[in-house]
Amino acid sequence: MSTAERLENLPDAATSDLARASATELAKLLAGRPEADRAHVKLDDTDLILPRQALALLRDILTEMAQGNAVTIVPTHAELTTQEAANILNVSRPHLVKLLEEGKIPFSRTGTHRRIRHADLMQYKQERDANSQQALDALTEQAQELDMGY
Repeated sequence: MSTAERLENLPDAATSDLARASATELAKLLAGRPEADRAHVKLDDTDLILPRQALALLRDILTEMAQGNAVTIVPTHAELTTQEAANILNVSRPHLVKLLEEGKIPFSRTGTHRRIRHADLMQYKQERDANSQQALDALTEQAQELDMGY
């Protein structure tokens, strides 16, 4: 996806405001009814029954939109191309291929093409982000000990 395509998917200010209000109300409803496993929704003249998991996902989507983020839904069992995976990690495709070849992220081959399971990629991302946070915490602690004014 190009930068222009990503910018087109970003919510405008009015959409973000509506998403924020909707996310807040939906979060209150879900918190107020923890035992409810489904919800009745009326859209125009149609009654829908939605599972709780769908409502929780909708709340998460609305929360992201409220922050001005574009949202894409990917099934956890989906396989991604190297470019799609690189975009998610915000790294170059050659760097991602290097990570794959070093065995840091599991992958499979479909002919000559590498494919990465979304779940494996997200596990790597979570571990990478945790390591980054630990390094940042250590630097912050060191700056405090050295009284660097932080």
